[in-house]
Amino acid sequence: MERVPESFHPQMTVATIRPRSEPLPDGLTLYMEEMGRYDLLTADEEVQLAQAIEAGREAAVRLDTGDFKGQVESTRLHREARAGTAAKDRFVASNLRLVVANARRFANANGLEMGDLVQEGNLGLIRAVEKFDWRKGFKFSTYATWWIRQALQRAVAEKSRVVRIPVHLHETLGTIRSASSTLRGILGREPSPMEISEETGVDLVQVERALAVASEVSIEQPVGEDGAELADFIADSDADDIGLAAEREEVARELRSAISRLDDRERKILTARFGFTNDGIPRTLEEIGAGLKLTPERIRQLEKRALAKLRHPAFGLSEADLT
Repeated sequence: MERVPESFHPQMTVATIRPRSEPLPDGLTLYMEEMGRYDLLTADEEVQLAQAIEAGREAAVRLDTGDFKGQVESTRLHREARAGTAAKDRFVASNLRLVVANARRFANANGLEMGDLVQEGNLGLIRAVEKFDWRKGFKFSTYATWWIRQALQRAVAEKSRVVRIPVHLHETLGTIRSASSTLRGILGREPSPMEISEETGVDLVQVERALAVASEVSIEQPVGEDGAELADFIADSDADDIGLAAEREEVARELRSAISRLDDRERKILTARFGFTNDGIPRTLEEIGAGLKLTPERIRQLEKRALAKLRHPAFGLSEADLT
């Protein structure tokens, strides 16, 4: 495992790696080469680093408040604080790929270039590392993706305030708002961008960009005069919702990908059974049978066979993903 060099800083961006006068693609290439030096973290390493960050944060607070006795304890707390900072830097460095992967989806949105997006995405990643609670058992990559996208959507939204919204985007927003209202009534909750995309037929990236432009308040929007952010006033329980929502979205994405590899009939059956349809409503065996002109029992057999295929290690799904 590569150690993070002392010169690394969590807010490292394309601009800081390469002179501003040089073309962005070259800078981005160098940035990606730089991030490639750091191995991806295992789940155990994520927990260890998160624990070190937490211990370092607590040590820093005690040092600031003078809550220690004697030089020996002071030395220990300083050591823990430094270890926490190093752990945070390593955590961020090992997940820079997430920033680039998500930034690409917003490239050239409202005139924003990759360099700008990477910088904003890095801030989201840093926030994710700071707020990640290892006790909750969430997969960090899905949790961080939520924060990175928030940062990117905020950047697009802020840019849109000074860039006139094209007429065609107004039309798209109208379609999205109408579909969101319909889905909200069906689902009893706010629909995800993926669900809106399926309902409207609008490309997922376009849905995400439109929602970002239409957003009036970001979770990191400053409130008050002290620079506090809206996220600072959200109850801790909401962090569970964020993590769970991210996990559900990730599981659904993996499940859709796996189902797409089945044969046509099996794919249709599982798509309907899991509710991966425009209305998001799972179908019964009888309903699917009627559509395919097969008996409910035959549909059940085909469903069982398809699920057995998905349980094969080659598909990379867990039992929990299929329930």
